[in-house]
Amino acid sequence: MAYEFKFPDVGEGITEGELHKWLIAEGDDVKENQPIAKVETDKAVVEIPSPKTGKILKLHFKEGETIQVGRVLATIGERGEVITATPTPAKAEKKATPAAKTAAMSSVEAAAKAGSVVGFLEEAPVEEAPKRIVTKTAAAVEVSGKEFLATPAARAAAKEAGIDLSTITPTGPGGSVTIDDVQKAAGTRPNTQATRAAQHILQPAPAASAIKIVKKYDMYGYLERVPIKGVRKATAKKMVESVTHAVHVTHMDEADVTRLVEIREHEKEELKKKGIKLTYLPFVVKALIAALKEHPYLNATMDEENREIILKKYYNIGIAVDTPDGLIVPVIKIADKKSIVDLAQEIEKIAKQSADRTINMADLKGGTFTITNVGVIGGIFATPIINYPEVAILLTGKIYEKAMLKNGSMQFRKVMPLSVTFDHRVLDGVEAARFTNKLISYLEDPDLFLFEK
Repeated sequence: MAYEFKFPDVGEGITEGELHKWLIAEGDDVKENQPIAKVETDKAVVEIPSPKTGKILKLHFKEGETIQVGRVLATIGERGEVITATPTPAKAEKKATPAAKTAAMSSVEAAAKAGSVVGFLEEAPVEEAPKRIVTKTAAAVEVSGKEFLATPAARAAAKEAGIDLSTITPTGPGGSVTIDDVQKAAGTRPNTQATRAAQHILQPAPAASAIKIVKKYDMYGYLERVPIKGVRKATAKKMVESVTHAVHVTHMDEADVTRLVEIREHEKEELKKKGIKLTYLPFVVKALIAALKEHPYLNATMDEENREIILKKYYNIGIAVDTPDGLIVPVIKIADKKSIVDLAQEIEKIAKQSADRTINMADLKGGTFTITNVGVIGGIFATPIINYPEVAILLTGKIYEKAMLKNGSMQFRKVMPLSVTFDHRVLDGVEAARFTNKLISYLEDPDLFLFEK
């Protein structure tokens, strides 16, 4: 018997995904747990396994299409089993005889009672078969012991308004109750909440244009339209959520990282021999955690429902990674327990997995604070958006030489620009400044944590 495999919820809060690639084709035999499709959901591409062994009878979506959780992804059956194509109502009506239409309606009603992906369509009870032919726009229902004909829309409106169909005078074909009949009945009653609900339901929907015109140019020249989907869609949603919920303020300063540059240059060559790429990020992570331990309100979330600030006693640091598909933020879990070498290896690994979209969904969740680095492409200062529901984010700029007065003499020093955006509901500017000063002190003296295990 054919089994309809519905697109499952592959991650917390996931409601839809984009079909990235089919790994099988219609007619193929599959085994239980065999990957059949790759779906891009949120910011990761995940493989969807087959729930059972069988034959792929039908694939219900094309590559590139968006699938909602609960929609049928594929139909799987036994070997030799086939699916009988069901004509669409529009095509069927053109050629079907009255008797065929009646039979088709019976099958549709049976399917509705069996349920659909989004739930059950509530129908009025039918205890006996209709004693006369029912038109395609009305179905027979029995109310108060008397049989009535009513369109589905009329039945739904009458139920919503609390109107008994037996009290409505039908004017439709074959004595059926129409929307106009329910509207008229609702209009003759007192302006109750139920009546207002019926009037609201019966408002005609805006007419949809049969042809959608998409302009390829305007008065100035040609245009290119790029669909918002995948990572860009997820990022857009996340950014809107952040600026809607948090009150963003950005504090900026600079750290003299001359000593850090010297240490990194020395250690980089040693680690390179072991196949480890050492960037400045591991040092920033260690300095950041040391500062967060002294300023815990930046390692927190806001519980708006209970009006509480939740201070996190662990340190999961998100690292924003630029990929061809957009920005992805994998999270280094329990980062405070890892050494500089451990962090260097993990950052390199998650950056590669993010770029080729093999990152695990679990690695994109659980962050307590995020670092984003524009220095690699030449930026200095910026105003980063908080990775909500976190309450702060650090942006590091490019390290550059700056003339500074040091120990009574003018020197050229290596300087790292820092931008800290914080949620002003959770902490004030003075606390953000104190945190940044503490972070600077650690970056300027990396020997305090360099060889920490």
